[in-house]
Amino acid sequence: MKEFYLAELNVNQDFTDFFMLRSLDIRLGGNKKEYLDITISDSSGEMSAKKWDITEEEAEQLKKIPIGEPVKIKGIVTEWNGIKQIKIGKIRQAVKEDKLDVKEFVRTAPEESEDMYEYILGAAQSMKDEQLKQLCTELLEENHEQLLYYPAASKNHHAILGGLLYHMKRMIMSGKALCKIYTNVNEDLAVAGVIIHDMEKIREIESNSLGISPGYTFKGELLGHIVQGIVSIEEKAEKIGLSEEKKVMLQHMILSHHYEPEFGSPKRPMFPEAELLHYLDILDARMYDMEYALETVEPGKMSNKVWTLENRKVYKVKNP
Repeated sequence: MKEFYLAELNVNQDFTDFFMLRSLDIRLGGNKKEYLDITISDSSGEMSAKKWDITEEEAEQLKKIPIGEPVKIKGIVTEWNGIKQIKIGKIRQAVKEDKLDVKEFVRTAPEESEDMYEYILGAAQSMKDEQLKQLCTELLEENHEQLLYYPAASKNHHAILGGLLYHMKRMIMSGKALCKIYTNVNEDLAVAGVIIHDMEKIREIESNSLGISPGYTFKGELLGHIVQGIVSIEEKAEKIGLSEEKKVMLQHMILSHHYEPEFGSPKRPMFPEAELLHYLDILDARMYDMEYALETVEPGKMSNKVWTLENRKVYKVKNP
């Protein structure tokens, strides 16, 4: 059983324990010496860790440690620019004899994956539009196995076991509520947009069965989930006989949901359901990041700066 959890470590605290390796790089420092730069995690969160002034032999050995595997670290917690990080003394890959419980190392969505999947599938099956119903139902069923564990990102928001389903479910819940206010919005089209907008992250991002991603696939790097999603809808539309108008509208929703060209969207939303999709997406991402940032913050205190929130700090309201 783990003795030290990342969220509970304090500055200047010495520790020895196991953590999950999320990323690993060998970098060159200002002193022209190589150092190890990694991200580690457990069920309480993530933290950056560094081992300074490593030899070429050490670097070659460290590169062999697989991403998504536990490592044992002896180190001390330091602080840089107001953010805690770890100075590594020793590090090694875990072995079978360590008898670890992987649940202690993996951050998961707060709901069971199968329950989230059934909710989303139910939303698709309840659509009145038979073509959208068929398209969304088939996409969900075809990707069922991977959806149960896939994260919604390699890093940042919803980069957790079941994160993609969690993101989709909350967006659908929010979208259905907003459709009761904005009655001009076609609810079936809005829900379909949520289901399809990030589906191709399954082929954009690499992930193991614990929802841990070492990075991007070949197509993910060169195309990204937006282009992959447009191609997927083209193929699915031809197979099921989806009307040209609906096909292009769905493709536009995928194309425009990042809103800005610098974030991958060459077109901004050009009809209400596409506009709604963008704001559902960004709202859920930001609320997740704020919730995550505040998990270990005491009431009445501020979080560390959150890079995904434009380096804002987040305040936790005092208990009433």
